[in-house]
Amino acid sequence: QVHLLESGGGLVQAGGSLRLTCAASGRTFSSYAMGWFRQAPGKEREFVAGISSSNIKTDYADSMNGRFTISRDNGNNLLYLQMNSLKPEDTAVYYCAARTSPGSRWYVPIRRSEFSSWGQGTQVTVSS
Repeated sequence: QVHLLESGGGLVQAGGSLRLTCAASGRTFSSYAMGWFRQAPGKEREFVAGISSSNIKTDYADSMNGRFTISRDNGNNLLYLQMNSLKPEDTAVYYCAARTSPGSRWYVPIRRSEFSSWGQGTQVTVSS
């Protein structure tokens, strides 16, 4: 089990930027594929972005592509989500998640069921 802690959320005006950070515990972070999800009030938790354990491959939900960038620092057990050109509809609690089951170093999980560890979430609010 890996412990995940998100930070970097807050209130921002439409068109602004935020960078979320997820700090992971343990010595095997570099072997986990990682992802970001978000959940708005009254809605299902949805995939935002994913990254392979090798830090080579990424994937994004269609509505985020081009505005959000996922990255990781395996040496410091950190996962990032750079969010630009934010819109009010991006308002949600953002969660980082780890896929701890063995797999290809190039695989990018995108389904919620593939992730076994979750952080507590960080609130992002975008005002119009």
